[in-house]
Amino acid sequence: MAYCLQVTLKHRLRALAPGLTPRAVLEKMAALQMVDVHLPTTDGRCLVLSRHTQPEKDQLLLLSQLKRELPPQPPPKITANAIPTP
Repeated sequence: MAYCLQVTLKHRLRALAPGLTPRAVLEKMAALQMVDVHLPTTDGRCLVLSRHTQPEKDQLLLLSQLKRELPPQPPPKITANAIPTP
């Protein structure tokens, strides 16, 4: 599966961003992260905000070159318990 994805990315890069390698793209995009922010409410529930980090200028340029964009930030969720257990 990983090999298939790498070859697909390689072919896409050849057409849209010649000179870039799949490894370079993955290293550049590795800085993007998805985080969950847990905020306890006064009634004992927990508000969970899943958020992706804001891309740097070079990441935005690369996304644009590949004709991709990040998905919108997901809506917040409310859970029954204030502190999730691992």
